[in-house]
Amino acid sequence: MEETLYYYRAIVVSVYDGDTCTADIDLGLHVWTHEEKLRLARINAPELIGVEKPAGLASRDFLRSLIDGKEIYVQTIKDKQEKYGRYLAEIFVQQNGAWVNVNDLIVQNGHAEYKEY
Repeated sequence: MEETLYYYRAIVVSVYDGDTCTADIDLGLHVWTHEEKLRLARINAPELIGVEKPAGLASRDFLRSLIDGKEIYVQTIKDKQEKYGRYLAEIFVQQNGAWVNVNDLIVQNGHAEYKEY
């Protein structure tokens, strides 16, 4: 079965950890949804507690440096929430005039791993 993908313009209002953020999302026709939690798809970042805490803080800070307070584009998968009420998303941010995939940048910079779930 083919996945249904949806694209939205959004503004990041906060970053919780290396794979979770909150954004205000432009649904079109002057309609916005506020403070939607987004879980970055295909990746897993270290946790902010326990032995992973130092790596988790570095991952969170790296994601913040990329997207916090910035306009992004969000690609959601199926527009369905996962078990914690977050939407699974690919996030894109503009860098040097090009749109780049943030999910991949986090992994490429050693702050998360690819994961199937």
